[in-house]
Amino acid sequence: MSRYQAMFERLDAADEGAFVPFVTLGDPNPEQCLEVIDALIAGGADALELGFPFSDPVADGPTIQKAAIRALQAGTRITDCFAILSKVRERHPELPMGLLVYANLVASAGLDKFYQRCADAGVDSVLIADVPERESTPFIEAAKAHGIAPIFIAPPDATSDRLQSIAARSEGYVYLLSRAGVTGTESTMQKPATAVIQSLKDAQSAPPLLGFGIARPEHVEAALAAGAAGAISGSAVVNIIANHHDDRQRLSDELTSFVKTMKKATGNRAALLQQNQT
Repeated sequence: MSRYQAMFERLDAADEGAFVPFVTLGDPNPEQCLEVIDALIAGGADALELGFPFSDPVADGPTIQKAAIRALQAGTRITDCFAILSKVRERHPELPMGLLVYANLVASAGLDKFYQRCADAGVDSVLIADVPERESTPFIEAAKAHGIAPIFIAPPDATSDRLQSIAARSEGYVYLLSRAGVTGTESTMQKPATAVIQSLKDAQSAPPLLGFGIARPEHVEAALAAGAAGAISGSAVVNIIANHHDDRQRLSDELTSFVKTMKKATGNRAALLQQNQT
């Protein structure tokens, strides 16, 4: 059983959804990044989504772009990212841990080498933000050869055929967008389309997690009410790092408090679903 499968089964039994925070590895620096991740887990994060700092993150808004700049200016290298991942896996052996990266970072080292390093570090999944499905086969094959789940994005306006394809290619979970555009709490979350989630379920997809604009507990509740298995929050978390990285204790406290509040909103999932249907 994969870590994702075990997580979703545990949450289903507890009538909860998943709350998954995102941070950029090396933000604000490689050493402090470990404290950031520990604070997220202390708050009750069910899984982690982690990015590699990249100079041209085309799918990301200003908040996460600035996080990448902070990490790169702090001297974060790919080797530092994998070292952080290995330490997180050592400390938290059962926690699902996924990467959100860009194709250049994967291809520059060679697909086989990249996914082997992911496997060695204990990574569970990889989502490549700028690889379209029609060009994804080599990445999928390399990922599966090393036991890594390939993750794909389901946009809110996807056709039925495209959702079928996404469901067939994704393992672990499906990244469902609440809206088109780039990441960021700078743009308001839109209520997810229940029909899109139902189409994914009809196609027997991996559980969908809703992302983009998830910044408040009511956003998490709306995601679960629409039928998503949980929610991913990136820019709201990264904003806390931006605001408090000069005060390490306050940063940890603020991150833990934020995750606790968001995680609390994942309870009573069945009641949220029923409320949405009536």
